[in-house]
Amino acid sequence: MDEVTLLQQTRRVTEGAVLSGVFIVMLLLAVFVPFLSMILLWFLPLPFILFTARYGWKPGIVMAVVSMLLSVFLTALTGLPFAVLSAVGGIAMGEMMSRRKEALLTAAAASVAYIGGLTALYAGSVLLLQVDPISVLQDIMRQSAEQAQSMLSSLGQESSVELEQYGDMIDRFGRMGPLLIVFTGVLYAFLTQFIAHAVMRRMNMEVEAFPPFRNWNIPRSLLWYYLLTFIVYWVGVEEGTAVQTVVWNLFPLLETAMALQGFTVIFYYCYSKSIPKALPILLLVFGLILPFILLLARMLGIIDLGFQLKKRLESDTK
Repeated sequence: MDEVTLLQQTRRVTEGAVLSGVFIVMLLLAVFVPFLSMILLWFLPLPFILFTARYGWKPGIVMAVVSMLLSVFLTALTGLPFAVLSAVGGIAMGEMMSRRKEALLTAAAASVAYIGGLTALYAGSVLLLQVDPISVLQDIMRQSAEQAQSMLSSLGQESSVELEQYGDMIDRFGRMGPLLIVFTGVLYAFLTQFIAHAVMRRMNMEVEAFPPFRNWNIPRSLLWYYLLTFIVYWVGVEEGTAVQTVVWNLFPLLETAMALQGFTVIFYYCYSKSIPKALPILLLVFGLILPFILLLARMLGIIDLGFQLKKRLESDTK
């Protein structure tokens, strides 16, 4: 082994040890200082992303194993789920970055990794610990509903329609585990990637930037899945069947995808007409709370996928 190779290996081991230490410090703070957990949660995959982006997935796995062992030693099993999820998604994202893949493709790969990690953690909780996290959340939600009902009763009021609808939502919530896992995995992937990009630029590391939001496009095939699911959803299926569970989980995901595509049309139109960026950003923000804006965006997304609306806008502006 020549001196250069030995120096490279020493540097890799040293950097891996330092980043593992950084991860463990953040993990301990997240576990034992509750008010910091909501902040540090988004930074936990960062050490794995940085190390894997620089040295590849094999050294990344070694770092992950060491970090997991340290997390078990220092936090028992409390910090292990955070370590597993951070390592799985961080290594997937870092490996895609090391191969100079497009940012959206990197986010997609990380989303799959996070979804797989969340699914494994959920299955492990149910099979090994006999604890269903979704059932626990349902129990908490039911307790809050019962407390609200008791307060209304003490004031001499009857149960409100909103409380009854809330109870129905709680019952439906038990069948929407896949939807929650997918939404969480995708959101976590994009947010951690944005954080990683900001840090890596400060460290003068090369990183593939996201394309402008106006140029984002979801696969056109999703339109046909959406239309089929839409028909099944509104026609209705037998209560309690597997088909109903699939539709309940798939339909909101496809609706979100259509709305996202619609917002890219709005951003593209504003860009082509030199309208200030503040307007489409405000529409996107208000779309999270105002249903009619979300409906408009969803319709635009469907039209764009079906008739390539953005290409028509592009030809009109030339």
